[in-house]
Amino acid sequence: MTSALQVFMLPDLGEGLTEAELINWLVAVGDEVRVDQPIAEVETAKSVVEVPSPYAGTVAELHGEPGQTLDVGKPLISVAPVGPAVAGAGADDAAPAPSTAEEPVVEAAAANAYREEEKAGSGNVLIGYGTPGGAGQVRRTRAPRRAFSVAEPAGAPTVETPEVDLSLLRTRVPGKLGAVISPLVRRMAREHGVDLGELNGSGESGLIMRRDVEAAISTPDVAPSPVVEPRPVREPRPTVTEAQTGTDSRTGLPISARTPVKGVRKVVAANMTRSRQEIPEATVWVDVDATALVELRAGLKKADSHTAPGLLAFIARFVTAGLKRFPELNTRIEATADGAQEIVSFDGVNLGFAAQTDRGLTVPSIRNAEKLSARELDREIRRLTAVVREGKGTPEQLGSGTFTLNNYGVFGVDGSAAIINHPEVAILGVGRIMDKPWVVNGELAVRKVTELTLTFDHRVCDGGTAAGFLRFVADAIENPNSVLADI
Repeated sequence: MTSALQVFMLPDLGEGLTEAELINWLVAVGDEVRVDQPIAEVETAKSVVEVPSPYAGTVAELHGEPGQTLDVGKPLISVAPVGPAVAGAGADDAAPAPSTAEEPVVEAAAANAYREEEKAGSGNVLIGYGTPGGAGQVRRTRAPRRAFSVAEPAGAPTVETPEVDLSLLRTRVPGKLGAVISPLVRRMAREHGVDLGELNGSGESGLIMRRDVEAAISTPDVAPSPVVEPRPVREPRPTVTEAQTGTDSRTGLPISARTPVKGVRKVVAANMTRSRQEIPEATVWVDVDATALVELRAGLKKADSHTAPGLLAFIARFVTAGLKRFPELNTRIEATADGAQEIVSFDGVNLGFAAQTDRGLTVPSIRNAEKLSARELDREIRRLTAVVREGKGTPEQLGSGTFTLNNYGVFGVDGSAAIINHPEVAILGVGRIMDKPWVVNGELAVRKVTELTLTFDHRVCDGGTAAGFLRFVADAIENPNSVLADI
């Protein structure tokens, strides 16, 4: 008889969300899929993520249409096993787990396992969303032991398999041996050529965590990344629904359109609301003569236009130096188990910067930015901007910042009272650089002037600390050569 369908539930994907929007199917009903093959693209708040299949077989059903919002833990795709030849596709793939009448129970446990593994170390993944990395204890329950029977061809005797402990699903994916659960971890390993079979997991029961793959990537003898197969081109999807006919009762005006608040806009709205509700913020600002910095960059660009850092990279360098002197602004406030609060300080700076994309505002972060030169910061800013504009920002890139730099001057505005990027405690804004009258050595002159605005959490520091940091960055912009020589 035909084996039972294997139903893959939409996992949490390590971003602590409860839903995701289906962007595009990468397979169709009737297609044969292998373990770890991307089957769909979903948008989870700030990034578009490819979801790999934990099963090998033939696609029997796609649970959803592009543009539809799916709940985490609900069916995403059903796969029909077609025999050992398909299930064993790939040298690293083991035989699939037996199909049983308890498959929905198994899949529910697997979906929970995805979430548990990612919560163990994901950190606050996206702006205002995500899981509090390392906070709290993950609760696990052990299901009762059950005996399952493997589906056999008609007329064949039923063979009982040994008892299967559902708690073991924490350390294996149905259809593939190995202590890996998270599709993001497997995708990271695949893209960087890391052999999961050679890794010893640092998680419970030998579970391979994201940090294990990152450690393997950082070693010098890692094999080069394999060539990634081209993906189907995504069709543009409408962002505004057709207007319902009728008149607005409050204004008396005809309704022209209704736009659902979802995806990036939904996350931004939630984060901004949380920031306003939880953070007692204050703002300080100062006008800065940036003439010397503009001239410095112009000279470097004239000497070598390909390697000259952008102005934002120089300011980022000054910001990281300033945070070393005023570390209170590079912190986070967390609630303790007894309901109290504590200020968490960091040995290093993950500098976030605001980047506008077609999906909305994202804030990728440069890890350990204090160790980078202006040229290295410039390369990272350009690289990460390209990544998030393609919708491929990872949770680490989008949710690991400790301080945010916002260059709203590119939009032609002078200043802004920015909202702090929760759970950080400060954000520095840079306005446009424009010609203004300025007094230099008692004489009136035309100078390149910009406005710096610092919004900070008054719980972690007072105005003196905030003003000291802002003045440090302003002085560095006005005298870049002397400051760069010191840092």
